[in-house]
Amino acid sequence: MNRACLSALLSHWVRNPLQLFAFLTGLALATGLWAGVQAINAEARASYDAAAATLGKGQFDQIVPATGDVIAQADFVTLRRAGWLVSPVVEGQIDGVRILGFDPLSSPIGFGVSQRTQTGDLGAFLDGDRLFANAETTGQLPSGIGVVTDPSVAPGIAVGEIGVVQRLLKRTDLSRLVVQPEQPLQRPALADIAPHLRLKSASQTADVGELTDSFHLNLTAFGLLSFAVGIFIVYSTIGLAFEQRRGMVRTLRALGVSLPRLIALMVIEVLLLALVGAIIGIFLGYIVAGVLLPDVAVTLRGLYGADVAGTLQFRASWLGSGLAVALLGSLAAAVAKIWQIASMPILASAQSRAWSMRSGRARGVQTVLAATSLLSAVGLAWFGTGLTAGFALLGCFLIGAALTAPLLMHPVLAFAVSAARTPVARWFWADTRQQLPGLSLALMALMLAISANVGVATMVSSFRLTFVAFLDQRLAPELYVEAANAAQANAIETRLPDSGVTVLPLLAIDTQVAKQPTRLFGVRVGPTYRDNWVFLDAQPNAWERVSAGSGAVANEQLARRAGLWVGDSVALGEDQTVALAAIVADYGNPRGQLVIGEASFRKLHPEIEPRQFGLRTDDPEMTRRILVSDLGLAESAITDQSALKATSLQVFDRTFTVTAALNVLTLVVAGFAMLMSLLTLADLRVPQLAPVWALGITRRRIGKLELLRTLVFAVMVCIIALPVGLVLAWVLLAIINVEAFGWRLPMFLFPGDYFRLFLLSVLAAIAAASWPSLRLMRLPPARLLKVFANER
Repeated sequence: MNRACLSALLSHWVRNPLQLFAFLTGLALATGLWAGVQAINAEARASYDAAAATLGKGQFDQIVPATGDVIAQADFVTLRRAGWLVSPVVEGQIDGVRILGFDPLSSPIGFGVSQRTQTGDLGAFLDGDRLFANAETTGQLPSGIGVVTDPSVAPGIAVGEIGVVQRLLKRTDLSRLVVQPEQPLQRPALADIAPHLRLKSASQTADVGELTDSFHLNLTAFGLLSFAVGIFIVYSTIGLAFEQRRGMVRTLRALGVSLPRLIALMVIEVLLLALVGAIIGIFLGYIVAGVLLPDVAVTLRGLYGADVAGTLQFRASWLGSGLAVALLGSLAAAVAKIWQIASMPILASAQSRAWSMRSGRARGVQTVLAATSLLSAVGLAWFGTGLTAGFALLGCFLIGAALTAPLLMHPVLAFAVSAARTPVARWFWADTRQQLPGLSLALMALMLAISANVGVATMVSSFRLTFVAFLDQRLAPELYVEAANAAQANAIETRLPDSGVTVLPLLAIDTQVAKQPTRLFGVRVGPTYRDNWVFLDAQPNAWERVSAGSGAVANEQLARRAGLWVGDSVALGEDQTVALAAIVADYGNPRGQLVIGEASFRKLHPEIEPRQFGLRTDDPEMTRRILVSDLGLAESAITDQSALKATSLQVFDRTFTVTAALNVLTLVVAGFAMLMSLLTLADLRVPQLAPVWALGITRRRIGKLELLRTLVFAVMVCIIALPVGLVLAWVLLAIINVEAFGWRLPMFLFPGDYFRLFLLSVLAAIAAASWPSLRLMRLPPARLLKVFANER
């Protein structure tokens, strides 16, 4: 019996291949976008983990030079003899590949390469002049270097025994020393035996995985939104299939098939179809991820300095995630219809009126759910804190707005019916209102896609407008230079002022302020800072306070994370406390920063000497010639303002390439949802259109009216989507961005962009309706006449 019943259920899809196509395609698109995003995230996470294991950053304390970039090997020997358990590390670059050399005998377990290599195959590691790198990085190294492929090594990095790397880099010094977690209880202080070195704790090193969490969370949110739009197609198709099989359900029940058995077989049917769609979707997701991953890698490298592999691997995490959401999403789409069958009497399941009454009650439930979702969003906006609450607010608001859209259209269409003056117009508006329940899911999907495009476009455009102004503010010096050594730095400070150049040294060190990892800067206060920096909030004469040593300027990220604002005091050392004189916007920077005066900085850290300088000059070319010809700086050490700004904007534009692509894909899926809904409803429309045709309205005119109906729906959706998208943009800018990055962006409106988006959306809706309308125009008269011979 089970086999016969399941065969009867599946026969519906054989007789209706278009519905089967809509189900599988909708689920495949939904799963593909979700799986693609998860594949990108999984590849990035794997790269972060490999980088953490390879470089040891965020895991081990390190000893670094207080000034300069290198440590003498004699310092390593001195520290080891004094009882410090440290391991030497040397770093450099060969053809753009980062080369890391370490001592496997003294380094912590898991540092440099995998534990297997260190503990199980140490002889092979020490044998011969060769490096270890993953397959992608191996191809970037010169052919003359021996390389062993090791997938555990982070992308963009090659590691090797320290002696081998020193020979390849032609160096005899070290870059840093890694400190073993366990140290002897009695050992001399670092300042007593090596005062020119300093200890950098692991807590001061930013975890790239933590910095990029918000970026990946945004990608996941887009994937989830795209999945929801695709699931609307599945829900609509399943609903239509269940409605068309009302008679079959009645017959099976009358023949003795029990309700539990029938429900179980329907669940099996949905799962079988969902499995096929999920497999197709996972392969689509692999293609999407492969196309978008290079842009994601550029974004993460530009924003966070995180190297991500440019090639994609099949991983169990995103494969399992894709299958799970596809199966659960399909079951969720089918559960409402299965519940209707389970709760109705046997014979009522084939009656149209029974299903209509159910739909009427469903509208009341939809109203309650919409109100609950919107009220929950308001509560989260008012009382919620944290990134999770921000995304919960976003989800509740979008769900509530989607559920509200059809409810808002209903009274508008009812008014149009009452206002119509001709019989055809009255029929058109009444029929349009009748079609609203069948198209509501497709309209919700289109509304969500347009709203997401409006919201994200507003956020990105506001960000870019603010970012350009921010660059003009912060990149005031005409030239930026980096000295290679102390002699060049001293020459810059003494020689250039004689040529009329204002030298602005930049002193910097990583430390902790208010228990937050912070980049502390010392600046020479002058007209450049006073005239160009715009504060979010400040005390009177803020820069004078900074110059006098009684004040500091914090970026918005540090102020928000530490719970500080203007007037609050922060401790810079055991005996030095300053008040926050101003808060400055620092867009695009994930880290906290604090700016103090040059004299205060030198008092705190006398060992730090400036290596980077901003130069204010009326003749940049003359200044460049002096730097190269007289002071011996390399051309690569000099950056002009325009080049730096262009590079920053290029990174910015690449950052949102993935977002733009996901926006377009979401809109395409929404258009496909409308197409599938119109196609699957076309056959059901024949009994309603036949009487109108019989009264004298031609098939061509009926087709044009169907096209006009879609245009009406599209315009109404666009009108509703605009305020929803603007609220979405506000949530992204004022809540999500603050929780994720620590800074808030001003919001700007772009009417021209909205008009172009609406025009594109209306054209997409018309394109989706063209095929069903053409089918109606070409519908054979014999099929229309058959309606009158039917028992209906």
